[in-house]
Amino acid sequence: MDFRTAISLVVGYLVTLLLIRWVILSRRRQPAATIAWILAIVMLPYVGGVLYLVFGINRVDRRARKIEAASRDIHEHLPELDRYRLETEKKLNDQQIRLMKLASEGCHTIPTDGNQIRLLIDTNVTFRRIEEAVMAAEESLHLEYYIWRADKSGTRLRDLLIEKANSGVKVRFLYDGIGSLFLSRGFLRPMLDAGITVAPFHSGHSLRAKWSINLRSHRKIVIVDGKVGFTGGMNIGDEYLGRNKALGYWRDTHLQLQGPTVLQLQQVFAEDWYYATGEELTSPEKFPQPAIEGDVIAQVVSGGPIGNIRTFHALMFTAINEARHRVTLATSYFVPTEPLVMALETAARRGVEVRLLLAGRSAHRAVVLAGRSYYESLLSSGVTIHEYKRGILHSKTLTIDGNWSLIGSPNFDARSLLLNFEVGVAIYDQELARQLEEHYEKDLQHARMIREDIWRRRPARHVLAENVCRLFAPIM
Repeated sequence: MDFRTAISLVVGYLVTLLLIRWVILSRRRQPAATIAWILAIVMLPYVGGVLYLVFGINRVDRRARKIEAASRDIHEHLPELDRYRLETEKKLNDQQIRLMKLASEGCHTIPTDGNQIRLLIDTNVTFRRIEEAVMAAEESLHLEYYIWRADKSGTRLRDLLIEKANSGVKVRFLYDGIGSLFLSRGFLRPMLDAGITVAPFHSGHSLRAKWSINLRSHRKIVIVDGKVGFTGGMNIGDEYLGRNKALGYWRDTHLQLQGPTVLQLQQVFAEDWYYATGEELTSPEKFPQPAIEGDVIAQVVSGGPIGNIRTFHALMFTAINEARHRVTLATSYFVPTEPLVMALETAARRGVEVRLLLAGRSAHRAVVLAGRSYYESLLSSGVTIHEYKRGILHSKTLTIDGNWSLIGSPNFDARSLLLNFEVGVAIYDQELARQLEEHYEKDLQHARMIREDIWRRRPARHVLAENVCRLFAPIM
């Protein structure tokens, strides 16, 4: 062994030991992720360490404290929103009340009555509705997106924002620094020139920021004049309108909101905007008194890797355990945590009809393979699984017993539920649940059912690929 080789081995061992110590100290909440990262670092010298620096470091302590402080500060200065409660608890059943209390514990919102909620399942219709709302804006436009492409669709909506800004509407645009990494200065410059305030949630342009792809804002939010809101699973870009030939048809679920829930969506945006820019959006005109637009009881729910509760993880786990008749889940990324797997299997074993509609193909093949590694135990527990085949399934919906639904940005995976900032709407309404289940049935016409007997006979190479991808489930 020559001198260079010896030095390389010594340095390699020292780096490995330092990284393992770092992993153990920083991964108190996720033992499975800790083990996965240690194995990666040991089995893939140097490569494993680089992967950990890119994917594994949350820098939660400093950033999370700042985000939590921003949320607390902005909430303390917001107008009092409790006046829109309208005694909604009296209209909820016991199951809904328990889920409401958990959702309220995890974020600063409560269920409100008097909402009108339109379920949008066609992405082209969704995009058109957003355009129409933007064109009708008179005072303010607030937008927050994980992915905003600088393509034909992204440019079209950008130019509408510029047009409204030139007419005197105050426009604020918040984008995620990693999800929208390729928004160039040339694309953003016309917005800035028009007086639009633009900010990244986390910048992805510095080397240090690129080393931390966690703690992303995966939210999709549009708020018009504090009166009309949009949120759900759809980003902005040609692919989300089915214009990418490689990906094909895009199936997503979005919501158009009117009523008190829009103020709660505004609250989420205000907290994120304050964190990103330091500007407080707490003046009364930002939170106009909403008209009673309908009769839907709903609650905007936000969650992220701050505080002592992971709101969406806790809410989904509890909702599944609360189910007495049926669980209907559609998700684009299915890489569940062990507690969520147990909740699904236990519900099925106690007689609840548990149905999953999952992506049969994806832009991220490894995620599909990792998800399939869970099928065998789920099927043996009585869970029904379908894979969507028409194109890309990107919806994120959960319905419990036909009277409670959750629609928004979080996928059924560890990244959404433990590492990202997400937003959704909990809907305490049978009619909306019926509509969701009706669309679910239509989606099954474009899906294949996974049969347990056939699944168990799949080739060994498929099992190997699935299990290898599952090793990285805690960080997917």
